Amino acid sequence: MRTYQETLDYLFEQLPIFQREGKKAYKKDLGNIRALCSMLNDPQNSFESIHIAGTNGKGSTAHMLASVFHEAGYKTGLYTSPHLKDFRERIRINGEMIEEERVIKFVEFHQEKFNAIQPSFFEWTVALAFDHFNQEKVDIAVVETGLGGRLDSTNILSPELTVITNVSFDHMDVLGDSLNKIALEKAGIIKGETPVIIGNDSGQANIFKEKAAQKKAPINFAQKKPIAEGLTTDLKGEYQKENLQTVYWAWWELRKLGWKISYPQLLKGLVSVVKNTALRGRWEVLSSAPFTVADIAHNESGIKGIVEQIKQFNKKNLHLVIGFVNDKNVEELFQLFPKEAHYYLTQASIPRALPLKELTKLAKKREVNFTAYSSVKEAYKAAQSTAQKEDMIYIGGSTFVVAEAL
Repeated sequence: MRTYQETLDYLFEQLPIFQREGKKAYKKDLGNIRALCSMLNDPQNSFESIHIAGTNGKGSTAHMLASVFHEAGYKTGLYTSPHLKDFRERIRINGEMIEEERVIKFVEFHQEKFNAIQPSFFEWTVALAFDHFNQEKVDIAVVETGLGGRLDSTNILSPELTVITNVSFDHMDVLGDSLNKIALEKAGIIKGETPVIIGNDSGQANIFKEKAAQKKAPINFAQKKPIAEGLTTDLKGEYQKENLQTVYWAWWELRKLGWKISYPQLLKGLVSVVKNTALRGRWEVLSSAPFTVADIAHNESGIKGIVEQIKQFNKKNLHLVIGFVNDKNVEELFQLFPKEAHYYLTQASIPRALPLKELTKLAKKREVNFTAYSSVKEAYKAAQSTAQKEDMIYIGGSTFVVAEAL
């Protein structure tokens, strides 16, 4: 039998992984995941689910909802991606990660027949999650799409509720080069006669309305509605206010569907997200002096929100530990960060990382104060040794930079 690490090596190295390698790992139909789940007796049909898509905020929204269900006493599955430190973060039940032994046994037992289909890393992972939720008899699973929606492997679910957090520019090489096209891909998770909550329509309301009408799905736009006064969450970051509003109206819809979640349980779930689900990397404060924060924002909309929050923070000097992936419009993203900072440029140790040499060219072109480091750990250590107590250190630009810094 393989060890856990050997099992992960098999999944990571032999199969395409979008997060590591980019577009070439993206499958353009649901045939593989349907075939895999058919071999598993269609576990996705054995539990209730909530399906969440969106450019930004879908991970936070998924964790919030899972925490709320947990506080209401439901056995709650949670599937998210990517992970930061441990593959098992992707698959949780009531906050507990899937056991290493279960991952090993699943891969060993199904490898031979699965290999005939040649599934991607993501398809393997979705099949494992759905099988785990079925075996453990969860009451409900909160499932986040990996990329897009329409062709995402998770889109074989028949959920109780669908949620689309927002739409902005990201993964344009796969999802399309306009908000209209991206919205159409996200709207692909809307199911027949299944309520859908739109967190922020991002100017694409007509697309969502049209898709919902075609599917006879009741649609609710959270951004246009008030929420209860005093509603808050333990997740930091100004952008969580929008996610909070989305979750609040999802809760209203879930109550109408018959889920027994009281208002006090909603409140407790929202202020206990980190404790209940172990969410990390969202305006995560690592130190108070110097104030050090890490955030996985990695596209235009997300980074704009982060930069606004950085500007509001009272600090003497700003230190930015920054790296990107190579399939973004990095020059545009780099321009969003304040020029008046010291940059510690780096790259994560994944094939998809933007080479440090390319990033230094952009820094020279923009004429910012920078130093280049071959690893994230080195860059972070240098920032820590340079920054004074009154300063601020921010770590970001890429999920993988944050992962290696934590």
